[in-house]
Parts: sequence; structure tokens; C-alpha cells
Amino acid sequence: MLELGLVGKPNTGKSTFFNAATLANVPVAGYPFTTIDANVGVTYVRSKCPCRDFGVKCNPMNSRCVDGTRYVPVRMIDVAGLVEGAYMGRGLGNKFLDNLRMAAALIHVVDASGSTDPEGRPCPPGTHDPLSDVKFLENEIDRWLLGIIAKGWGKFIRQTKLEGKNLEASIAERLSGLGIKRHHVSSAMRASKVDRDNPDKWAEEDLQHFASELRRISKPIMIAANKADVPQARRNVERLRATGRLTIPTSSEAELVLRRAAEKNLIEYSPGNGDFKILKPDAMDERQLRALESIRKVLREWGSTGVQQVIDRAVYDLLDMIVVYPVDDEDKLTDKKGNVLPDAFLVPSGTTAKEFAYLIHTELGESFIYAIDARTKRRVGEDYILKNGDVIRVVAAKGR
Repeated sequence: MLELGLVGKPNTGKSTFFNAATLANVPVAGYPFTTIDANVGVTYVRSKCPCRDFGVKCNPMNSRCVDGTRYVPVRMIDVAGLVEGAYMGRGLGNKFLDNLRMAAALIHVVDASGSTDPEGRPCPPGTHDPLSDVKFLENEIDRWLLGIIAKGWGKFIRQTKLEGKNLEASIAERLSGLGIKRHHVSSAMRASKVDRDNPDKWAEEDLQHFASELRRISKPIMIAANKADVPQARRNVERLRATGRLTIPTSSEAELVLRRAAEKNLIEYSPGNGDFKILKPDAMDERQLRALESIRKVLREWGSTGVQQVIDRAVYDLLDMIVVYPVDDEDKLTDKKGNVLPDAFLVPSGTTAKEFAYLIHTELGESFIYAIDARTKRRVGEDYILKNGDVIRVVAAKGR
């Protein structure tokens, strides 16, 4: 399952964001290091379900469908707050960073209101610059990755040359435990303009530049500009966006309230929506009703709480993924058990029909003959590039 990592300094609302996104119950408090061990949960990315296009009632197995919106599961990991010097182990930072090894993308939860200092301690809103938090965190992850790459670099290069191995493939193999692939390494080498032919002559500056580019490519980061409901946050959201980084204003606290209320059937609310409907006003006291109305003002100002938008854009924009629906019967849109549009797969944009067959099952890929596009009923070959929302039947010599 695709994994997203939540990162940031202490007390920015990371755990509240995590609770809102996963409906978990991890501890939340207004002081640093409430979270020590990583919290892992499941959240969902939204996609238009093909059931509406085909006019059928779907029966999802690995996901959910709500009113024609498919919610596809994604793993989320919330690591403890990072402080300056984390890559050297300060505040157990190197342990926390190691928890992010397999995250495909990172969501940096920033206190956009400027009400927490560099250590995560409360300070008056607007007195801390959140842009400094962005630079600090990127530097910490760069340094952490550099430490892994640089360890035993000379010996590693000598052995690679001695065995006549490809440099990019060797580095990717060495860093496979971080989810880093060969194409990540190749892209980072081009971007950092290091000397591919003489890696044994790379200076520390070359390694630093390479590590930074490798982090940018293999662990892309977006910003959840949290506490956007605080007045001082608006200007900082604009400043964060002006850096060119993908930035979404969020109020994780508001989202958590809405999801908990919806869970208890007090309101009607779907994650990511710009409004909600109160179903049981008599079951709530005046304070709760006022809190909901204040949240409604946040929704009107920003369009949503931003939490679901962060997840969606991390998957679709940051990672360039698409959703594909495999079936065993292209006419009935069912699997072998008769479930209609049962599964939704998140795959990288550019995935071919044969590559998709391998993702479903190795034997399907190895004995791939052709695939059928359920929308057009056309046969497509192994090089057919899948599109978002495709419903595909794989025909192979060996079935699942």
C-alpha cells in the first residue's frame, strides 16, 4: 500500500491531522514530544468511481464508494516532531527519521499561524516565521539521507568498479530500503550534475548536492499550512505558496471535529466537502453548535478544512498516480466472485497494461497475452498506457 509520511516540528498539529485523516485516537497535547513512537493508520484518497459512468451499483472490496466517489486506501505514518539536529540524533531524531524510510511522499505539517517556536513551544501567534521551519526540515532530511549515502562511500565505489556494476543500479540497490529506485538515482545525478564516471572523486559538496536532489525526487514534500483558521495564518499561507512549494491551507482541528460528529451521525459530512448538514441539533448543547458554526466560517473562507485535499494532491500531484480498476469480466464489470468493480489500484502515471498485470499477480504479468478496455471493449497490447479511471481486464495464459 502506498505510504505517506507526516513530518514537522513538535506541536504543529501533526497528530491532530493524523487523527482527522485516519480517525485514530493518538494522544494530542499542547506541548512538544507528545508523540514518541510512530503512529501508523489508513487514510483514503478520493477518485471518481466508474460506477456512475456505467450506471451500475458497485461492490468495493479493497476500497469504499460513497455517492460515486471511490475512497482508495493509503497508509499514513505520523512520526514524532523533529527539532534542529535531528539527523545527528538530537531528540531521538535519527530514530524518527528512520520511520520514514518507505514513505513515497512527505506531508510537512507547518504551523502557519506562527504560534510555535523552533522547538515546538507555544509563542504568540505571528511571532515565528513558518518559512524557517520549511528550510529547517528539508535540511534535516537532506542531512539524514547524506549520512546514509556517505557511510562507507569510498569502499562502496571501489567494490562497484571492481565488480563492473552500473553505478545507478548499485546506488539504488544500496538504498532500496528507503524505497529509492534506479530512476530516482539517475534523475538526481542529472539534477546535481555530479561526475558519473568518477564517483570516487566526488567531494563532500557533490555528495551533499546529490543527497538533496535525491531527497527532492524520491521523497517529495508538500506543505499542509495548518492552523489556517488563526487570523495571522492567511499572510503566511500566501508566503509559503510564493516559495513554489505545493501548499494547502488546513485546519486539522476543524476536520477532526467534523469527522467525529459525522461518525456519531450528528452531522452529514464527507471528507473534503465545503459544507455539512446538522442532523441532530437536539443531541448537541449550545457550545457544540457554536463550535460547528465557527467551523462553517472556516469552510466558507478556505473552501474546506484542507485535510482531504492534502491527501488527494499528495497522491495525484506530488506522486503523479492514477486509479485503475481491474475486472475479470469486462461486460459485467465483475471479479470471479461476481463483485462489481471490486478493486481500485493506485499506480504511477505511465504504467502499461503489462506492468499493471504484474502488479495484480506475477503470473498474470509473465503470461500476459492482451488486455481489454471495458469502456471501449477494445483489445490493447502490453505497451498500452493506462489512463486514470480505466477499467481493465487482463487476459493471460495463467489466471490468478
